[in-house]
Amino acid sequence: MSLGSGLLEHPHGRADLMAINVSDVVVNTAAGEQQKLGALDGQVRLIVNVASRCGFTRQYAGLQALQEAYGSQGFSVLAFPCNDFGAQEPGSVEEIQQFCSTTYGVNFPIYAKVAISAAPFDTLVQSEPAGPVAWNFEKFLVGKDGTVIARFKSGVEPESAELKSAIEAALAA
Repeated sequence: MSLGSGLLEHPHGRADLMAINVSDVVVNTAAGEQQKLGALDGQVRLIVNVASRCGFTRQYAGLQALQEAYGSQGFSVLAFPCNDFGAQEPGSVEEIQQFCSTTYGVNFPIYAKVAISAAPFDTLVQSEPAGPVAWNFEKFLVGKDGTVIARFKSGVEPESAELKSAIEAALAA
């Protein structure tokens, strides 16, 4: 049997043969405790590398709006501060949490600071289109089963129809 291109297309653009699952990925919470992302299976997650001094920092407001709009339906934004792009996240996790709470009213989880080459991004970047994270506020949509559904570049605003429709489809799945 020939597979033609070698990939089976998923309705949400995911290539099923290349599906990446993050359930076994272990990350550190802001409190320094290890957490397996699979502990959140059953929820749709939007994993984002964030920075407080970036041109995209204003996206925190849109991410919080998504949290408020979809949180009661089993959705959560997971923010991972990263200082790898332009040293735009220099603060401690406590300073980052304070800034996000005070400035944007953020109430979604902010995890320990990470290097973009570390968990969870070392696994996420294998999802289609595979490749390194280009900048702060790149977004990965993860389905209820821990499978990466979609990847959105920094310029895709949280309020965009493209991102909202992908979240809604994942919640309905």
